[in-house]
Amino acid sequence: MANDSADADPPPAVGLKPDAIGFLDALVIGLNATSPAYSVAAAIGPLVALVGIYAPGVMLASFVPMLLIASAFFYLNKVDQDCGTTFSWVTRAMGPWAGWLGGWAIAMTGVLVVGSLADVAVTFGLLAFGLDGWADDVVVRRLLTVLLIVVMTAVCVIGTELSAEVQNVLILAQVVCLLAFAVVALYRVYAGTGTLDSLEPSVGWLNPFGAGGSSLTGALLLGVFLYWGWESAVNLTEEVEDSATAPGRAAVWSTVILLVTYVAVGFAVVAYAGTAYLAGNAAEEEFVFALLAREAMGGWHWVVLLAVSTSALASTQTTIIPASRTALSMARRHALPARFARISPRFRTPDVSTWWVAAIAIAWYLVVSEISSNALFDSLTALSLLIAFYYALTGVACAVYHRRHLTRSVHHFLLIGLGPLVGAGLLTWLLVESVIDMSDPANSYSGDSWLGLGPPLVIGLGIALTGVVLMVVRRLTAPAFWSERPGVVDPALVDGPGPEEP
Repeated sequence: MANDSADADPPPAVGLKPDAIGFLDALVIGLNATSPAYSVAAAIGPLVALVGIYAPGVMLASFVPMLLIASAFFYLNKVDQDCGTTFSWVTRAMGPWAGWLGGWAIAMTGVLVVGSLADVAVTFGLLAFGLDGWADDVVVRRLLTVLLIVVMTAVCVIGTELSAEVQNVLILAQVVCLLAFAVVALYRVYAGTGTLDSLEPSVGWLNPFGAGGSSLTGALLLGVFLYWGWESAVNLTEEVEDSATAPGRAAVWSTVILLVTYVAVGFAVVAYAGTAYLAGNAAEEEFVFALLAREAMGGWHWVVLLAVSTSALASTQTTIIPASRTALSMARRHALPARFARISPRFRTPDVSTWWVAAIAIAWYLVVSEISSNALFDSLTALSLLIAFYYALTGVACAVYHRRHLTRSVHHFLLIGLGPLVGAGLLTWLLVESVIDMSDPANSYSGDSWLGLGPPLVIGLGIALTGVVLMVVRRLTAPAFWSERPGVVDPALVDGPGPEEP
């Protein structure tokens, strides 16, 4: 039986540091992983271009599948506290082939987005401090972006406690800046002092079907991007106090807090700027906030720029966590070479897998951004395929894993079975619609045709195909992982110990 030499190495002598952080720390990390300020800034223009004043309603509708999948994360984490989350759960429920692909999808999302997040953090940080010339200099910006990724990776390696402390500061700065902008914008709307075509907010804006038509599908895809990342708290399950329930509760509450934040800021932005302005500047992506900041806050516009910068900075760090922990979990089960399972004896963190994620992310950022900035945006668009895939896979795994216990109570049937399946169904529908939409090159940022298809779809399919090839090679050279069989959940773990509700 053939095995690579790395798998002959002895297993790590130490594990991840238990009880390193508490529930609130995990909640903050889950929130920051979504990069709220950056996500709103990047999505609000395109959302309004698609559905007009009903953008807040789409944010509300996108919350539904996220909450249902968060429920799946809660109940799966309750029976299996593995930092590999989807990889481990899908493997136990549906077998090693599906589990490997789920883990690959999580790891690749980190690779695709870390460089872009760091670039935004650097750009908006420079703009906030008046260093516009540096922000326009491609060489300087890329150099600072790479440096930032290295620094934030080092923070991840040095320790989960340090990561949590950094995140606590960044979320506070981000929320304060966002709220300041929302308050000023809404005040100027009602005072009649706005500089743009302001609109008075209406409860009717919460109707996601108000715009109707096919535009809703594209808007919902953007909504999924808005919420993506909350599960980072669950990837820290082996390092969180009360690991059976606290990480899952943090994930659920992250989605709820994000809903409130997004809808509030969405109302403020649409009301102050008006639909024509936002739709007309949709191509500016996150830079629409830079434009709005100057309009709404004058000399204090740097507050909003700082919010986006700290948001992207925080997410640069937290996005590394799921990818590195998933690689660690896969290596422990022999799904990846054993070197990725190494844990630093000093810091009790997965140092090898963390640095590997950072190195690949840096290489991807430099290569793709060298092609064009549009190519970098296209790679981010491809994220929706991977996100919808592994979220949907997790929802199905929850119902399959608990299938023998779903009829024990209405609670089990709704929250552990039907809810996650509905969430998975919605995300699968969005995945299919996304593939159809991305097949048209005209729907990409660059507008170019790659192999007759849109660049985002080619990137997404390329990543999926690479994963399949690596999985088959791994199966042939180190088959130990593929001897695992789906397990049966202990009913005691479903109901206790710990609180039943998130």
